[in-house]
Amino acid sequence: MDSKKIIIAVIAIVAVIAVGVWASGSLNTNNSLDGKEVNLAAAASLKNAFDKDLIPMFEKKYPGVKVNPTYASSGDLQSQIENGLGADVFMSASNKQMNKLANESLINNDTNVQFLENKVVLIVPKDSSSNISSFDDLKNVKGNIAIGNPDSVPAGQYAKEVLTNMGIWNDTESKLSLGTDVTAVLNQVAQGSAECGIVYATDAKSNDNVKVVCEAPNGTLKTPVIYPVAELKNPKNPEAAKAFMEFLKTPEAKEVFEKYGFTIH
Repeated sequence: MDSKKIIIAVIAIVAVIAVGVWASGSLNTNNSLDGKEVNLAAAASLKNAFDKDLIPMFEKKYPGVKVNPTYASSGDLQSQIENGLGADVFMSASNKQMNKLANESLINNDTNVQFLENKVVLIVPKDSSSNISSFDDLKNVKGNIAIGNPDSVPAGQYAKEVLTNMGIWNDTESKLSLGTDVTAVLNQVAQGSAECGIVYATDAKSNDNVKVVCEAPNGTLKTPVIYPVAELKNPKNPEAAKAFMEFLKTPEAKEVFEKYGFTIH
């Protein structure tokens, strides 16, 4: 083969390699995130939405990234973050916990978004034969009333606010069975160990073994049930955390939240 043909052959091979590299980069624009992780701390009421839909969707979009979720009451997560939990993103069921972390300079305030809204509802077991038809009936309940612990669980704080504003907190306090998070409250009612319970509308929607009696009466909940989300200060993988935050704001992610009963704030 003469030198001219050799040069042409080399050029052709280089061109093929270049096209392959370009095509590979075009097909996968997320190579820079390969091997990264997102450590998510999220309120227990978000578990189903994240585990069943959102995390698989995100990991499919970013095949090289793994999301590691931690679920608990927002108060417990706040304490864990204060004590060194390696979270990159925090999604709370209340502004109270997010604001506390902001005051301690533990979140990136520029990323703090008022993201979702939920409702507070009264539930009973699916096959319940009780005559409970309103929150006002709770003062006459003989069995347990399940609510989240108001000291650490936002759903419990909202429940206490409703009962207090209705003037029936003192009538119900001795009957309360306090759950460590809203999922524990839901399970108490679903399993029949509590006659009724107060949870978020999204939780009630997720369990076929409970039924909703009613929403909290108008005017009894002065504090809207807002779910803020923010990046923590100095996340371990800032690029992956940023990608996850951006993903949560996409139309397809918002559709998932709405499917689970949340309202986009």
